[in-house]
Amino acid sequence: MSDKARVLFDALDLDHDGTLTRAEVIAALRAKGPTLVAQGVIPAWGLGDADASSALFDEADANGDRVLSFEEFARIVNRRFGW
Repeated sequence: MSDKARVLFDALDLDHDGTLTRAEVIAALRAKGPTLVAQGVIPAWGLGDADASSALFDEADANGDRVLSFEEFARIVNRRFGW
């Protein structure tokens, strides 16, 4: 898995519990998204609205348990962002 996926996952994991919830992904991208783009963690085109963040979550939640492990998350962002 890419280092960028780990940096992004850790930035979005607001409660530092090692998983991501839909609410965390949406809130963190809204709050931290512009900074993450400026730091080169995600491309500017990869930063979307709440609906886009929710869709990313749904795509990544492979087992349907409503939380994302790092592996689920990394699989999607590595493919989506070409890492």
